[in-house]
Amino acid sequence: MNKIILISLLVVIGIIISASLLLIPNNESAESQSQLIYDDGFTYYDIEKIQNTLAQQNIFVSSPTAITDSTIDQYCTYFQKGLPRSVEYCTTTVVVNIEGDTIGNINIGGNTQSPILAIANLESATLESNPEETVTIFETMIETLVCDCWDEEKSTDYESPSAWIDDVKKFYYDSGQRSIKSKIDNLADYEIFLEITNNDGSILQTLIILK
Repeated sequence: MNKIILISLLVVIGIIISASLLLIPNNESAESQSQLIYDDGFTYYDIEKIQNTLAQQNIFVSSPTAITDSTIDQYCTYFQKGLPRSVEYCTTTVVVNIEGDTIGNINIGGNTQSPILAIANLESATLESNPEETVTIFETMIETLVCDCWDEEKSTDYESPSAWIDDVKKFYYDSGQRSIKSKIDNLADYEIFLEITNNDGSILQTLIILK
């Protein structure tokens, strides 16, 4: 009888261990998938490519500064399934035009090893103030951080980033100048958002690129 009881207990223990082992890979798989999102695509070093490209258009982008205090959410918050998400690490730069005016910033955030999002905030007196600068900065970010493949992606609804931006601006005016958001989610598996909002008498145009 003792032998039978011992065998039965071993079988039960074996079943419990097997069930536990089946659960562990699922968590590891989720973590691995999350890590792949961070590791894939653009990096923090890509800000140098953006700096060099925009410098050719007489737009200056400062060296990135790390945000380490409680204001990090002001620079690198993004939304996922309608909820705000924070990041562990965020860098910000200042964008200055040829006249020496500060027109916004470019922020990149994620964990300390790799980013998951990039945000360009451009502020102007009106929506038509220096529109060429806005298009140049947004196009440069998309081509550098996502891909230079807009023309090749047949599923996109617009022939170019500038066409998309123009259409969003038109919708903004047609909506009575209320805050609006547009999304492109079929370009190299990235999510790209463009927001236009009123900001105390000025206009804030925000481009968000999310892995």
